[in-house]
Amino acid sequence: MPAARESLLDAAYVALARLPWPAVRMVDVAAAAGVSRQTLYNEFGGKDGLARALLRREAAGFLAGIDRALAGSADPRERLTAAAEWTVAAARGNALVKALLTGCWSDRLPTPAGAAAGTAAGGESGGVAWSAASYLPAVP
Repeated sequence: MPAARESLLDAAYVALARLPWPAVRMVDVAAAAGVSRQTLYNEFGGKDGLARALLRREAAGFLAGIDRALAGSADPRERLTAAAEWTVAAARGNALVKALLTGCWSDRLPTPAGAAAGTAAGGESGGVAWSAASYLPAVP
């Protein structure tokens, strides 16, 4: 199922580039991925599960880019510069990454319940601390 899962996430990402998240339909995502709607529901449980998985994937891709940037040089300044450049480029090229980093969610994006609750309760606005706590595995 990993190939179907990635196809579904790719299709959801493409749909999100064209439409605001509330207008993205599960049936259209499934059709674009070449699978049944039931396969999509079996894999993610629903639209919220699809949104969480998409956010996790984009966050993981961003963090993999940070790892690559940090591994590129032995000089700490060059490593920090590379990580900063990657962060800016990733945020410019991916609205989900930008929202995860800044906590600024637009109406076009899937807003995870944790981010909305944290902001509404007057807590932290989101950003990296929220995304790491909510969407990435715990770090020992």
